[in-house]
Amino acid sequence: MNTTTPAANPSGARLRPGARTLAVTSGKGGVGKTFVTANLAAALAARGQKVLVLDADLGLANLDVVLNLHPKLTLHDVFTDKATLDQAILPAPGGFSVLLAGSGMVEYSRLTPEVRDKLLHIVELVKPRFDWVLLDTGAGISDVVLFAVSLASDVLVVATPEPTSLTDAYATIKVLATQQDRRHVGLVVNQASRAGEGKMICGQLQQVLQRFVAAIPGQSFKLELQGEVRNDASVRQAVLKRQLLLEHFPGSEAAQGIKALALKLLG
Repeated sequence: MNTTTPAANPSGARLRPGARTLAVTSGKGGVGKTFVTANLAAALAARGQKVLVLDADLGLANLDVVLNLHPKLTLHDVFTDKATLDQAILPAPGGFSVLLAGSGMVEYSRLTPEVRDKLLHIVELVKPRFDWVLLDTGAGISDVVLFAVSLASDVLVVATPEPTSLTDAYATIKVLATQQDRRHVGLVVNQASRAGEGKMICGQLQQVLQRFVAAIPGQSFKLELQGEVRNDASVRQAVLKRQLLLEHFPGSEAAQGIKALALKLLG
């Protein structure tokens, strides 16, 4: 999976080599994006990878809630020079590292030049230190979300089979194809009700997207199903207990889906 293109980073700055950068995003909230990100990080770490999850949902962060962490220092403290990057990067359950963002900070709800520069600088600094940097972005197509996605070489869009989720996923992917010139996007179907539902959904979205993108001369587009996570009662239990699914219900169907996703990404 390689979606790096010259236009994929609209900041115009060259990111340093190092970690594989993967943005995990979604068209709408409530589809399990942060749940997938955290458990994917644990699955990659279990495979011997050095992983950092950077909470790029600036202003509405909830990665700390999912992981039951209570950080004294966050990305906000790094942005304002109240803490160093090393101080703000914390160990998380599951064997990976996190750089958490504070929630409720209105100043990060819009993309100012200062926010752009600082977020880009942070990603540049952490890339050489990890095998994987997962950017847990906000939902939707705001400037802040799209900029965070642009900092990653690869993208995973998380969607559920619900019609509203699929509609918003389509809109998000279309924007990524047109504004960031991405010709390849990964899809994770969360809360799938039966085996094979993810493949069916991916095929339907691909057909619609290809018709849209094909209208641009010389362009093609591929939406690739990277993973399917089954609707599983253990997921709700893990979320309510603020525990990683892979640690507490490793044999569950949903956990197997996350593990398969990690294996496919490692390729």
